[in-house]
Amino acid sequence: MSQPAAIRIRDLVKRYAPAGPRENGGEGKLALKGVSFDVPQGEIFGLLGPNGAGKSTLINILAGLVMKTSGTAEIWGFDIDSDPRNAKRAIGIVPQEIVFDPFFTPVEVLDIQAGLYGVPKAARRSLELLGQVHLSDKANAYARTLSGGMKRRLLIAKALVHQPPVIVLDEPTAGVDVELRRQLWELVSELNAQGVTVVLTTHYLEEAEQLCQRIAIINHGELIANKPTRELVEMAREKVVVVTVDKTIETCPSHAAFLKCEQAGELTLEITYDKDKTNAGEVLSLVQSMGFAIVDVSTREADLEDVFVSLTSS
Repeated sequence: MSQPAAIRIRDLVKRYAPAGPRENGGEGKLALKGVSFDVPQGEIFGLLGPNGAGKSTLINILAGLVMKTSGTAEIWGFDIDSDPRNAKRAIGIVPQEIVFDPFFTPVEVLDIQAGLYGVPKAARRSLELLGQVHLSDKANAYARTLSGGMKRRLLIAKALVHQPPVIVLDEPTAGVDVELRRQLWELVSELNAQGVTVVLTTHYLEEAEQLCQRIAIINHGELIANKPTRELVEMAREKVVVVTVDKTIETCPSHAAFLKCEQAGELTLEITYDKDKTNAGEVLSLVQSMGFAIVDVSTREADLEDVFVSLTSS
């Protein structure tokens, strides 16, 4: 038998109350329109979508901060309605916003959070968690003295105080520098290697492509894709071949096999083609048949950004 999903969502609907009588005819905004998907245990799962797509609403429903309109959601087998206590204990949420009481130290922040979850003092792992997020040397510093990156790592430790099997990271690398982003990626991978299921929302698509085994995309409150990352990237049909030729290009050559042809330099063409209908060799043969000798060639494979744009542009 296959193991149960870490998160199981079925026909999830959320309609917010109208701000006024004119909003959508007085019906309010429909933020989620019957979303259904599973997050497999033990994976890093990407939840992507443009701003306003419904990602935050979905996360807040799982966190118990927003009441769903209809549908079901289970976390580690616990229904958020019929067993909310165990459902909340099974998940840790790392919010995008950094909010701390500036007068508590990191070890105090973690002890207080553990107390809120009913973790006995003898079972609390505050110092161990600070070591896990590389903040041991800041255990007794005031939270207000921490850098932005340190505060983000402290948020992750805070979400882990009750040892949840599932953790949700909402835009964990928003606004951080390249080095800190790399450190956070490593931390996420370490958590996953220890058996924690990670749900990651991010606007950095290369981040999702590198870290996530599976990705779901939400747009306008609807699930528009849910596939293993490699399969999702392979959905992109367009490919680009960059050709350096032997003479000055007066006008870009055109052919039915070219989706697009652009001049990238005095001697360079960038030709986009549909890889399901032709291949690079045929494109190069066409360029040669138009009177050009080929000096150099490179290609660019589609990436997750290409797929994301094509799926969410409507």
